[in-house]
Amino acid sequence: MRTALATVTSLLLLSASAHAADVTAQSKVDAVTVFPAGAEVVRVGKVKLEQGEHVVIFNDVPAQAAPNSIRVEGRGTGKLEIGSVDSRRLVVPRTDEETVASERRRIEDELDAMRDSRAVLDGQVLASETQKTLIANLAQLPVRPQPAPGVAGAPSEDWARVLSIIGTSTAEAVRAGQDAQIRMRDLDHKIEDLEGKLASLAPAREERTEVKIYVSAATPLDADISVYYQVPNASWAALYDARLATGTKEAPPKLELTRRASITQRTGESWDDVTVALSTTRPTAGASAPELFPMTVDYVPEPKPRPVGQLQNAPMDGLARSDARKRMGGGAAGEDAIANETMEMAATAPAPAPIVEAALERNAVAVAAPFQAIFTVPGRLSIPATGEAKRVQLSVDNLEPQLAIRTVPKEDAKAYLYAKLALPPKATSLLPGSVSLFRDGTFVGNGLLPVLSPGEEHELGFGIDDSVRVRHAIVDDKRGQSGLISSSKTDTRNYRVTIKNLHQREISLTLYDQIPSSQNQDIKVERTGVAPTKENIDDKRGVSIWESKLDADEEKVFEYGYRVTWPSAKAIQYGN
Repeated sequence: MRTALATVTSLLLLSASAHAADVTAQSKVDAVTVFPAGAEVVRVGKVKLEQGEHVVIFNDVPAQAAPNSIRVEGRGTGKLEIGSVDSRRLVVPRTDEETVASERRRIEDELDAMRDSRAVLDGQVLASETQKTLIANLAQLPVRPQPAPGVAGAPSEDWARVLSIIGTSTAEAVRAGQDAQIRMRDLDHKIEDLEGKLASLAPAREERTEVKIYVSAATPLDADISVYYQVPNASWAALYDARLATGTKEAPPKLELTRRASITQRTGESWDDVTVALSTTRPTAGASAPELFPMTVDYVPEPKPRPVGQLQNAPMDGLARSDARKRMGGGAAGEDAIANETMEMAATAPAPAPIVEAALERNAVAVAAPFQAIFTVPGRLSIPATGEAKRVQLSVDNLEPQLAIRTVPKEDAKAYLYAKLALPPKATSLLPGSVSLFRDGTFVGNGLLPVLSPGEEHELGFGIDDSVRVRHAIVDDKRGQSGLISSSKTDTRNYRVTIKNLHQREISLTLYDQIPSSQNQDIKVERTGVAPTKENIDDKRGVSIWESKLDADEEKVFEYGYRVTWPSAKAIQYGN
């Protein structure tokens, strides 16, 4: 019997040792993946585990962590199995309570010492005031009546010496009082500051997420457990530097495109010395395309007749009320009976059916990029939770652009330099973002880059090009009338645009202009002069372009215009 009892006791002890106490993991943020909206954070905690089952607790996960995004990974020096993972919100002190209590005691002791010192100084000020009063009384002695000279017992005082002593003592008393008051004022400021610090140490609490991880260790081991979770209030945006070297006669133009990222976060936790990756995915966006429901068209329904129940509840007209009064015997009793009958009819009549409307589902608007990419930022970064932007460089692409000139002489007789760029086939796609433009080392302005995939082309403007001269002139501006019987009016305008290339290399040219577009079939518009290369650019009626190439030091002239014809009885106007 004793042997069996000892065996059971040993088994119970082994079982108790297998279920160790909860283990609280002190963790820190180790890695962050930032999305255009939101971020995934990885916290790592190191724990020592005995053999058996344990509950590892992370209580420093921020309250903003999305519960459904929490997942756990681990590795150890021995066999480690992870079971279930639980999470909950809890309220904890914002700082360590023992540290706060120790700081409060220190401030209170310092306040007591300062108040004692102030009391001593207050006594010094009072003593100074008393001393000044006594000295003032002594100063009155020379003006008091004195015994006549030669009278027995008449004292002989050296009043000049007495008055000198009184003046010196008064100055020392005033100086001592002023010094004490100055020191009291300084102590008052320090006491006020310490009282403010003491008030700020009032118990402050904050919400956090507690994560419980149920694990089983086959042997005693050291484990690294990582908790992954997603938080809002973090983002990154793409920034670019485009540095254009326009080149020379021998050297072709070059474009250096530097990719940068601006990272901000207000997640409630500081990211100190962490690895950062930037992802173009949007985990909070809709995963599926919006759903469409049937849409019908029908005639407007005609008004329906009133239901029978409503006719029964309708108020009695004069004839019906007279008949009812006769049936009920007339008089006041008859009126009461009619009222009772009406109430009974209303009580027994079926209630009108409530109006039922179909609930409409509000569709979310998701902005999805047509590609996914992850940029790993080299080294480790520290990003505070204050929302302050952290800028990092991602990559540098060296491109060979094609330079071109655009001019809109009707609005501005200047040439604008553009660089057409195309991403290499193996390059990473570009996200939309602002771009700082530099031409030959000089900052010339800001622009915008759209979403660009490898192989796509885009033109960036780099400001006015003084090496291309543009002259715009109106050659004809006439109005006339033609016809004898059915006369019509005409409006003719012709332009001459002269463009000269002062670059040392050939350059492409695009000239933009417009002719009126008729809004009435009786108004006829016809072109004159050189026909444009393309018309209705970007689906804008009447907007046309003339394309050409200019060799070095070459000059070209473009002459074009339009003629508008309309009935003479009408008046026309030009507008947008």
